[in-house]
Amino acid sequence: LKAGDDKITVSWSLNRSFRATDDLYKKVKVTLCYAPASQVDGAWSKTEDDMTKDRTCQFTINHSLGSMIENDAPEASYFVTVYASDSAGKEVGFGQTFGARKSSNLFEIHAISERHLSLEISSMCFSFFPAVSLFGFYFVERSKRKGSQGIERR
Repeated sequence: LKAGDDKITVSWSLNRSFRATDDLYKKVKVTLCYAPASQVDGAWSKTEDDMTKDRTCQFTINHSLGSMIENDAPEASYFVTVYASDSAGKEVGFGQTFGARKSSNLFEIHAISERHLSLEISSMCFSFFPAVSLFGFYFVERSKRKGSQGIERR
């Protein structure tokens, strides 16, 4: 999938083998999560048992419509997790798209890599301007100081 171009549509249903009733589930949150291969050497995407510290699932997907993959989604392997919560907002169930070994039903997102010439030119100008200004002010102050020292000696 290409970030900014492609859409992802998620459909989900209750597992009927459990005795939970439909009215227990009031809200559903669908998230895009980093696959284990994309978590290597990345503290920003590590899985933690404590859900408040877990950084695996950082992107929310609008599950009722086809959701456009955001431009800022990093290039990585992903899976989808669906969290169901009750009327109090407590998570009461979840499901994920990958298999038991976390190696199947994964997909790749390719980040936008286009670089516009105008953006590169403006970034070079903004990088060059501070250095030129610094040297310019330095030489102006230096010449003022030399000029004022010559007047005092007379």
